[in-house]
Amino acid sequence: MTEGAQLTQAESGKRYDVFHTDCPARDVLNHVTSRWGVWVLISLRGADLRFYELRESIQGISEKMLAQTLRALVQDGLVWREVQPTTPPQVTYGLTQFGQDIGEPLEELFNRLDRGRR
Repeated sequence: MTEGAQLTQAESGKRYDVFHTDCPARDVLNHVTSRWGVWVLISLRGADLRFYELRESIQGISEKMLAQTLRALVQDGLVWREVQPTTPPQVTYGLTQFGQDIGEPLEELFNRLDRGRR
């Protein structure tokens, strides 16, 4: 994955040209719509989770891919990370306000797809 392009609160109201290759919002969009980014955001919409809980909630993801995806989403400002100084360290992840805002339409899309399947 490429370096994250964290969008600060001041930047979040700014218009971006996502069709331009140098646009910082393009990196964030790439991480959100990556193979695993969507699943991480959906999983964290319900509750803050520890690393192993996230791994168990997303079937098929490897520890390596989960770690890479979380690293990018943290850099982008969509996910926060908290480490408890225990042995072994307990790492908890949750959505920032920006992550909640981005995750909401994704969850709605999944709900519509699920209703359409029935």
